[in-house]
This record gives sequence, structure tokens and C-alpha cells, in this order.
Amino acid sequence: MAQRALSPTEFANLVNAITSAFGDPTRRSIYLLLRDHPDGLTTSDVAAAIGIHANVARHHLDKLTSGNYVEVSQRPSVGAGRPAKTYKAAHPDLSFEFEVGQDDILITLLGKALSRLPTDEAEELAEEVGQEFGKQMARRMGDFADSQRSFRSALHVVADALSAHGFAAHAEKDGEELRIVSGHCPFGDVAIDHPVICAVDRGMVRGLLGSLYGDTEVEVTASLAQGDDACITDVTTLDPPSTDGIDSDTT
Repeated sequence: MAQRALSPTEFANLVNAITSAFGDPTRRSIYLLLRDHPDGLTTSDVAAAIGIHANVARHHLDKLTSGNYVEVSQRPSVGAGRPAKTYKAAHPDLSFEFEVGQDDILITLLGKALSRLPTDEAEELAEEVGQEFGKQMARRMGDFADSQRSFRSALHVVADALSAHGFAAHAEKDGEELRIVSGHCPFGDVAIDHPVICAVDRGMVRGLLGSLYGDTEVEVTASLAQGDDACITDVTTLDPPSTDGIDSDTT
């Protein structure tokens, strides 16, 4: 029997459903990871493999589960603890037919536009855009953003917020310095072709921390786009922060 052709509305809904589930690069990476592990993985397994906080992994897994792209079951516990949830890809043969999304087009357009400006002016504009976006992200946190917090806890919140937007970030301490390390760049090849776009990252960190804690000095000291192993953003505040709870390794 021939398949019924989709109506324009049905087709639009299908595109929206797929891009909502897989438009985020971190979420797409999680699904591909599960597809490569047919026996299933726990939230901790996924977080460790992708390099993100367990809460961020759980958020993406919930999104995939709600869209019926991932199945969840209970793994028998070894001790007295609660059984761990195990996640499996519900459609291992699913292919991604919509590889170029709106974000890809906008990022490419931004990179090309910035490349036509003098470097200093382009970096200033890119950081301004990132900072405003960071402030908007903080405002969307509502009461959570308005509560008093330490510099350390604010740094954790910023890292988790960046991870939710595809940066796979974590906070760590390097000697006496605090920094945010991002293992993935959602700008992809655009950042390699137009490195000035990395100023958006710096602006996002500045905007988020400025809203969550206060004025903060932000400096990018390493970049995936320049061939480094990760993007590293050093952060300092006028009042020396307590670094208790931030290990010299990944937090």
C-alpha cells in the first residue's frame, strides 16, 4: 500500500518535532550515544560520556523520552539503593534528514557579517550580542536568578546553562584561578572560519555572571577554533571568591 502524502501542516509538525528533539547538538550527541549502546545507559553513564553535568543529561534525556525517541526502564539495583533508570534509543534506525537548521543558517550569516568588520569592532559587537543573550538567559531563570548566591555556585549555574546550549561546559579551579571549560563548540566550523565569533562565548559568560553574581572579568585563554583541546574562559571578580567545592579537576 502506498504511503499517504503528508499535508503541509503535518509536514511542518514533523519538522518541528524533529528539530525540537535534535536541534540541540548536545541532545543529538546523547541520542547517537544511546544508539551505539543498545543495552542502554544510565544518566550517569551519559553525563560521563558526553562530558556534562548529570542534571543537564537528565534534562535532555527527559526531552528525548517525552518525544518517544528514547525508552526508559529500571535497571535492577545491586544494593539497597533505588533501581537506576536505563535509557535506550527507541528507533535505532532513525536518520536525521534535517541536518541544516535555522540556527546553522543564522550562525553562518553572523560569521560572514562579522568578517566584514574590522577585527576590534567585530569582537566588540559579537561580545555585546553574547552578553545580552546571557542576560536574557539569566532573566529566564526567574526567582532562581534573583536569589543570593556565592561566586562558586553562580559559576556552576553558568556552566550548566552553557551546557544546555551545546557547550558541554563545567567549572573548575586551576591553582588560584577559576575558569569555565567547554568541550564542545555549538558554532562548529563557523568558529574555525570566523574565530571572532568566539567573542559571543565571552559575552554570554559575562552576561550570565553579571546577572547572577555581579561584575566579573572574563578572558578566553584557549579555543577549540584555534586548535586547543577545549575552550577555556578565565573568570575573576573584584571580591576574591571562595573556591571551596570547586576541585582542581572537573566539578
